[in-house]
Amino acid sequence: EFAAKAGRPEAARAAASACARNSTALFVPCHRVVRTGGGLGGFRWGLEIKRRLLDHEATEPG
Repeated sequence: EFAAKAGRPEAARAAASACARNSTALFVPCHRVVRTGGGLGGFRWGLEIKRRLLDHEATEPG
């Protein structure tokens, strides 16, 4: 989806590689990238942090 939005749907690996090198994870939210089947895939700071970020975003405020 990230690659498709950039106009290059065939560039999924390139998009994943860019996310892997992303040093500003909270400003460029690569933690939202998941595998086609819904699996978490990888994350530069580990899957536990990725899971926590996704859980935090899914929580309703208040």
